[in-house]
Amino acid sequence: MANRHLSRHGYEAMSVAAVAQEARTTRQALYRRWPTKASLAAAALSETGEDPDTVMSQDPLADLIAELVNFQQAVSRPGRLSLVGTMLQDSTAPEALVRYRGHVIAPRRARIAAILERARQLGQIDPTADLEVAVTLCTGSWYARALAGSPPPAEWPTRAATLVWRAVGGSTQDRYHAPA
Repeated sequence: MANRHLSRHGYEAMSVAAVAQEARTTRQALYRRWPTKASLAAAALSETGEDPDTVMSQDPLADLIAELVNFQQAVSRPGRLSLVGTMLQDSTAPEALVRYRGHVIAPRRARIAAILERARQLGQIDPTADLEVAVTLCTGSWYARALAGSPPPAEWPTRAATLVWRAVGGSTQDRYHAPA
């Protein structure tokens, strides 16, 4: 419930009283468990992380596509994109932002980095490729389109992964074709 309020109203406008009312409890009961609004928001954000079963294969490009499919599904859930916007607000409590970064952003970035590092180890991409920027490119295009008000293109995970893969020196050998 706190997560829904945080997504819907942002941190500053999130109301402990409204969360308590929806949970059919009292503010005091919430404050006994979470002494501040920031701690309640941080706890709610802990529940937003995804822990998909990551299995590294001998096909890191397929792994990257699968990770971006997972990302698309996660960020497309109701309230998730507005939660991202909430985390970008200056008024968001640092505790909540740290929790969001630790439970949502960092694990996703680590999985993408591990996939690209595996590709490097297998000699499938340029050994000097800038993986730090490549990781950001993987999800950044989704957020940029959302801010522009554009829906994701058909087959976005495959298209985005293929573009990043080529940017880091990988060959797709006509395995994946982006729609015209």
